[in-house]
Parts: sequence; structure tokens; C-alpha cells
Amino acid sequence: MKNEIKQHIGSVALVVNDYDEAIAFYTEKLQFTLVEDTDLGEGKRWVLVSPPGSNGTHLLLAKASNQQQMHAVGNQTGGRVFLFLHSNDFWRDYNSMKSKGVVFNESPREELYGTVVVFQDLYGNKWDLLELKDPKVKNGWRD
Repeated sequence: MKNEIKQHIGSVALVVNDYDEAIAFYTEKLQFTLVEDTDLGEGKRWVLVSPPGSNGTHLLLAKASNQQQMHAVGNQTGGRVFLFLHSNDFWRDYNSMKSKGVVFNESPREELYGTVVVFQDLYGNKWDLLELKDPKVKNGWRD
């Protein structure tokens, strides 16, 4: 009998202009934890950040190293929402982020599945800040 397949996404690469400015944004404005910052030599680093209390996927902050990658900074998904930051207290996190100068593209809104607002990271990538009404309901669909 074969083992059940178990997988998870450990990290998502986010192309950035500068390691230190990206670390500052994520740790200071979004209160993420700096999980790892390892010097790999030749100006490269392995930088992982993660939301507070998270036990899931990390962001790998990857410094752009050529023209093609530089064009991707701030446009990871061609203008669509890139990542979804789930919160157990939407208004706490929204107010904290707003007080720290995070740019929001709209006013918070109530949807079938919860409270949500689109915000931008330091390069303009779009994110959703989201508090689900029922953790078993995702984007209007029950698991």
C-alpha cells in the first residue's frame, strides 16, 4: 500500500528591488516575521518572511537580477490580486496597516464569505486582506 500523497507550498517567490527595503516593509508595516536571512554570496540572499502566527507558506524575497525580473517587480500577476492575507481580526490589521502608511485601493467591504479590502505592497503588487466569516467557506464556496 502506497503512502497518501501529502504536499504543501513551502514558499512563494516575490521579486523585489532590494532585500532590506522589502524586509522593512513586510516586518514593520505588515508585522511579518523574518524567518531567515542567509547570505548566499555574490549579493544573493535567501530571505523568508511569514505572517505572524503562520504555520504555512513563507514569502521568499528574491532580488531582481536582470531586466526581465526587474520588469516583474510590482507586477507579479499582471495587475490582478497576487496574494490573500487571511486575518482573525480584520479591523485590527486594517487599522494597523493604515496607520503605518500601507496603500489601500478601496474601502473595506462585506462579502458573502467575509470582510475584505485590496491593498498594495511596497512595489504595487495587489493583495487581499481578508477575514472569513466561516473558516470553512472560501470565496463563497463551502469546502
